[in-house]
Amino acid sequence: MNAKIPAVREEGNKEAITRSSPEFCLRRRSEATKAKPAAASSSSSSPLLRSAHRPGDRRRRSISWRVWRCSTAYGDELSSSSSIFLVVVVVVVRRPRSGALELGRWREPPAAAMKGKGGALDRRSSARWRMLLLCAFCFGLGMLFTDRFWTAPDTSNHIMSQRRRQDRELQLISEDCNTKRKHGEDKDIMGEVTKTHEAIQLLDKSISTLQMELAAKRSTLELLRAGGSPVTSETSQPRKKAFVVIGVNTAFSSRKRRDSVRETWMPQGAKLQQLEDQKGIVIRFTIGHSATSNSILDKAIDSEDAQHRDFLRLDHVEGYHELSAKTKIFFSTAVGIWDADFYVKVDDDVHVNLGMLATTLARHKSKPRTYIGCMKSGPVLADKNVKYHEPEYWKFGEEGNKYFRHATGQIYAISKDLATYISINQPILHKFANEDVSLGSWFIGLEVNHIDERNMCCGTPPDCEWKGQAGNVCVASFDWSCSGICKSVERIKEVHARCGEGDSAVWSALI
Repeated sequence: MNAKIPAVREEGNKEAITRSSPEFCLRRRSEATKAKPAAASSSSSSPLLRSAHRPGDRRRRSISWRVWRCSTAYGDELSSSSSIFLVVVVVVVRRPRSGALELGRWREPPAAAMKGKGGALDRRSSARWRMLLLCAFCFGLGMLFTDRFWTAPDTSNHIMSQRRRQDRELQLISEDCNTKRKHGEDKDIMGEVTKTHEAIQLLDKSISTLQMELAAKRSTLELLRAGGSPVTSETSQPRKKAFVVIGVNTAFSSRKRRDSVRETWMPQGAKLQQLEDQKGIVIRFTIGHSATSNSILDKAIDSEDAQHRDFLRLDHVEGYHELSAKTKIFFSTAVGIWDADFYVKVDDDVHVNLGMLATTLARHKSKPRTYIGCMKSGPVLADKNVKYHEPEYWKFGEEGNKYFRHATGQIYAISKDLATYISINQPILHKFANEDVSLGSWFIGLEVNHIDERNMCCGTPPDCEWKGQAGNVCVASFDWSCSGICKSVERIKEVHARCGEGDSAVWSALI
């Protein structure tokens, strides 16, 4: 107890250990433990170390402050538990009961304080043990809360975590592959379903065609047995294979219209034959004969046909009010000459883009009993003074009713089985005043696919021009107000120039 505590100089310290090092802090902590300074007073400058303002307490305040400064300055380098230990040491150390530090010297306690020296020693020993136990408890508590035990990294755990991460990555890759495989299987299934549906449609169409041809053969045999003759003289000849037969409806007085069509969208001469041979597209002007045999009108048509070779003569007496009968005869005659997938009727005052027409029809090639055009349902006109008066208006119900759904008469197309049906049943098919209404009525009781194709009824420029610029080239263009191109002889060249698809489009069309 009488051992001298080495004096610590406040200024001019030349030791190798610097004041900012951890070693210096540990040394100060040891000195503070030996010094056992008195309890800090409430007026101390340190937050934790408070001492009396006596001259002899200056040494204790200096040591306590440096210990506190080291514990706070090296909080990152020392562990949290070590910091708690330093703080506890400073807090627990009290001013000695007998003796004090003053200017580096140990002052002997007074004589009264030396009495009962043995009891004081016991109390000091118990205080030290309590202090040590409290320090150890605080050290353990700090390590518990900070979880900093400085244990060496477990390499096996690291390897296991890497393996688990690799297993997760492999599982994700496997799941991705399984998902892609499932998507591929779904696509394959949908493709098979589509192919099956197309095969069923082709089979249905083939059955329908065979049924129509069988009915046609039976009808021909019945006519022969009855002493009559077939509808056309070409039935005994083998039919030519074609994709589409286009009949351009014309009249004796429409020579200029026919010339305007030849100069625009209809090929001529060798190109017309080449189009038929290479693409299977047959184009003919359809016309009957006059009421007088070998009239000047018939001779004019014969002369024109000899020049252009683009007519299909029908066994029909020409007349405006006989358009329904002419339509039936056209389909019957065309079916007897050409074995085509489609048959098209178009007026001679309508502009047609052949490439777009062929492409549109090709999309519906596999469907049976197809009826394509701009579908409409106009009013039934009972007034006798209007242009499209319907004499049999009473068959359509009350006045003001509308027609059933049918394609507009400027242009429409039907498949081979429907054309064959018309050819077989033409003697008993009813004719209404308007030929487009008549055609629609012939299909009322049949399983027919009505396809509303709006590109087959575009307006003249700028309507068809804007659609062409937008990439939606029209199949046909005309004016609704005129049921064709108004003044078509003068204007069809303009329409062709502004709305035409180009001469090469038909040759590159996919059929």
